[in-house]
Amino acid sequence: MREWTVRAARPADLAGLRSLLTDTCEPQDIPSPALLAEAVAGDLVRVAVSDGVLAGCVVGETPSPGHARLTVVAVRAEARRQGVAARLLAEMLRRFLGATDEPPLMSAIARTEQLTLTRLLLASGFIGTRVMRLSGLPVHYQYKSRVEYIDPEARHLVPVSAREQLAESLAPSDHAVTALVTLGGEPAFEIARFEKDDPAALQSGEAAAGIAFSGSILAAITFLLGFAFSSTRFPDDVRLLLIGATFATVLSLIVYASASGELARIRSNSFGRIMKWGNVLSEYGGVLPFVISLPVTYAQASGDPWTTMVLAVVLSAAIGWYERSEFSIAHRFHRSRTELALKVFTAASPAIGAALVAADTTSWPWSIALIAALTARTWLYLFRRGAEADIAERRQWRIRVRA
Repeated sequence: MREWTVRAARPADLAGLRSLLTDTCEPQDIPSPALLAEAVAGDLVRVAVSDGVLAGCVVGETPSPGHARLTVVAVRAEARRQGVAARLLAEMLRRFLGATDEPPLMSAIARTEQLTLTRLLLASGFIGTRVMRLSGLPVHYQYKSRVEYIDPEARHLVPVSAREQLAESLAPSDHAVTALVTLGGEPAFEIARFEKDDPAALQSGEAAAGIAFSGSILAAITFLLGFAFSSTRFPDDVRLLLIGATFATVLSLIVYASASGELARIRSNSFGRIMKWGNVLSEYGGVLPFVISLPVTYAQASGDPWTTMVLAVVLSAAIGWYERSEFSIAHRFHRSRTELALKVFTAASPAIGAALVAADTTSWPWSIALIAALTARTWLYLFRRGAEADIAERRQWRIRVRA
């Protein structure tokens, strides 16, 4: 079996591309020379090459900034059944998924008689969403970038040859082709019904959860702040830390309320951006300062340095675990050395602060450094971070059957 290299097409490949498409595709499927040259110039063509031989290609186009279409997938006969087409398609999907922070809708067209192409699309994460009223009855396939659920009791099979039935089955917007199977020795489409989510209801629930969480954190911080002002031995710098946490948590509540207002006015396009502000302010302005100040509060209440340090070390370990887990905001973004150093300092802060307070030494430098670290992390996540880490893996679509 030959080894094939998949790469972006170059202008020098144009002659070979035209020859490949002429030898492997129907005339109506071949892009014009001008469109092919434009696709190569726009980095929208991937080719499979071995020893200088061009054996396969996938050509795409972007009719609009939010839509990418796979125009043609072609592989020579001698290179088939070797995974060449799947590699080409995967590389093209990777190019579209990584092009912008919000990947475009990706679609393709396959006629009912193009069973090989249909299997390839379905195996790569596409589903057939509707029938196009064109010659050959092509099916429109769309790449699904998120997990959706199908009703296990709302699936049926339609023979490929039953074109009218296929068109009728795909008429509802929540029905789609999800598999190509064999029925009585003949190919057949499996049609499944998807359970549709209500975005407004989901966003409303998310905003309500944010408001409830920030409200609970605000109550806890206010309690600690009251204890801090009632104790004459409580460090002033930690009081200021709690005051800042109170202010940031109140801001997060205002932000969450603003997100709810966006929903009420049916302007949910800004919902994700607003919720990002609320989540970051709540975590780095409220939750972490509250948790980090707990050993200091315990030290003032108990006067026992040993149990204080045990509590502080446990909290530091818990924060370190949380920072590395998939639940933290930091996990969603690309990592850098600066961010790693800030994470380590944040996790170590309970132990450092508790040790300074237990030893009855000046804790101002620690408090200033902690405030600076949390402020820097807030700024990083709000203004300096773009796409989330591993977004291609998380957005890979798979059908889940709800029991």
